[in-house]
Amino acid sequence: MFYNDEEFFQPAEWTPHQCCWLAWPSHEDLWKESLPWVQKEFLGLCRAIVDIDPKSKKPRGESLEVLVSDQKSLSEAKKALEGLPVRFHEIAFGDIWLRDTAPIFLLNRDKVLGSVRFRFNGWGGKYILPGDSQVAERISARVHVRAFEFPWVLEGGSVEVDGQGTCLTTKQCLLNPNRNPQMTQEQVEEGLYQALGVSQVLWLKRGLINDHTDGHIDTLVRFVAPGVVVCMEPSEQDDPHTEVLQEIIRDLSGMKDAQGRLLQVIKIPSPGKIFSEEGLVLPASYVNFYIGNSTVVVPTYGSPQDEKAVESIAQLFPNRRTKGVSGISILSGGGSFHCITQQQPQSQAQGQKI
Repeated sequence: MFYNDEEFFQPAEWTPHQCCWLAWPSHEDLWKESLPWVQKEFLGLCRAIVDIDPKSKKPRGESLEVLVSDQKSLSEAKKALEGLPVRFHEIAFGDIWLRDTAPIFLLNRDKVLGSVRFRFNGWGGKYILPGDSQVAERISARVHVRAFEFPWVLEGGSVEVDGQGTCLTTKQCLLNPNRNPQMTQEQVEEGLYQALGVSQVLWLKRGLINDHTDGHIDTLVRFVAPGVVVCMEPSEQDDPHTEVLQEIIRDLSGMKDAQGRLLQVIKIPSPGKIFSEEGLVLPASYVNFYIGNSTVVVPTYGSPQDEKAVESIAQLFPNRRTKGVSGISILSGGGSFHCITQQQPQSQAQGQKI
């Protein structure tokens, strides 16, 4: 079912983008002494997304739309991102996880742009931060496109689509009582059909250890082409995520997409044991990459597997360059590059300006 038969749907991430939405990390109370390092990694991500040609000095990638929380943050962000194609928006936000708090952008069959937003409850009530629940509505208003709204809870990182009718997600997240306890699995599926324009939902069971998102799919499995997914396999005998990763591989191997194709499952190494300063296992993931217009940006963590993982992902995107960028400081907040980005697909329609 589509919105008023206009056939809006969420396109695959490799669809050309008009821009990428992010939020400048500035909350010292959240990031504390890590903030300078988080900002450095954020800058590395932005530079990779924009992808300035060293010869022509022109961007090969996409422009940036960056939220800032106040005038002080605006001044900092302007200085840090100087020389990049970026526009700033003073919009209050709780933290930088725009994959989950920004709207999901849609296209219809005529390439008209739309957006959809859901209720946001702080990842099941764990982190209720001022401004986060209004970010999606405020961004949608800036973009000046038709905006749809659903009254149930969903974060953008909990769904992964191929643009051809298939959606991947996890039961740990979307069927969690801390999200939509009144909804059955069938009702969630129907909601996804309506909201994202998909026709089939594929369910994995659970996510990585200590993932406060309750198993967001974008740290587990990603579509890299129609009918093709990439996931991680344990890279060490004592990989703390071994049981979950092996379960994911088994489950994916028997799944078919909305077009009836048996999924081709490509495995890359996991980062292995990545710990917080407190000694907790972190949900580090190489598949939390961002597919930009010209560059696939892969988070790295100082793991022996970093180089191999980046090389393996590069083979999946022969028409893009693939760049590894440190993401260990951002991971200390619970996520990585895909978690802090939200792409806006390129539209063929006129008059859709920010």
